[in-house]
Amino acid sequence: MRVHRSLLIAALTALSLLGLSLTAAAAVGKYVALGDSYSSGLGAGSYGSSGACKRSANAYAQLWAKSHAPSAFAFVACSGATTTDVLNSQVGSLTADTALVTISVGGNDAGFSSVMTDCNLNSDSACVSRNQTAQNYARTTLPGKLDSVYNQIRAKAPSARVVVLGYPHIYKVNGSCIVGLSDTKRSAINQSSDVLASVISQRAGAHGFTFVDGRTAFSGHEICASGARWLNSVTLPIDESYHPNVAGQNSGYYAALRAVTG
Repeated sequence: MRVHRSLLIAALTALSLLGLSLTAAAAVGKYVALGDSYSSGLGAGSYGSSGACKRSANAYAQLWAKSHAPSAFAFVACSGATTTDVLNSQVGSLTADTALVTISVGGNDAGFSSVMTDCNLNSDSACVSRNQTAQNYARTTLPGKLDSVYNQIRAKAPSARVVVLGYPHIYKVNGSCIVGLSDTKRSAINQSSDVLASVISQRAGAHGFTFVDGRTAFSGHEICASGARWLNSVTLPIDESYHPNVAGQNSGYYAALRAVTG
């Protein structure tokens, strides 16, 4: 009986030690969330004391940090941020021990806000032309700007896993909206999302980063979609227009991020 008791104690001790080692192995390191309004959570409310950066408690980065309890968390994404803003004001939060970085950036460089304003206030042809200008910028100028950001991320966080989140289609073309922008305008705006996805995914891949396609993450939940809509249409405050709402941050971006990180 003593032999069996000793064996039992030894087995339990071994299992306990194994459990400790597994817990240690599962520990999550430092997480830094960079980017623009799609990462800060503009449109999802609950901005606390973040001021103009509009960092939402409902943003995907906050949700990930709450569920994974990283050893440290720096949430520096800011509404309106361009690639230059990320370089000047955000990458300084990266350190050599950073384990995970997330980022969405490039839309403001290409003039997302002015595209949506022009398309709401002007003709179909003016909207198409403005989107073509944005698409040309994205193809010719944005790649170099993204490279500058991605190079700095890798230099400052050499061991980090970097996840680049893309932008969704804003509209479901031929959808169930009765009023609002024409399908011509909606198609032009979605084409700009396609160009951004192509450029951003290519540059992210060239740096060995993981790209999460926002078009896939929000599929079936765009403005005018028949399902639950995860993006605000024109709303007040006006700056929350065309941004993910609470469901979009949770069921869209957060779910997509969890799919690649666990």
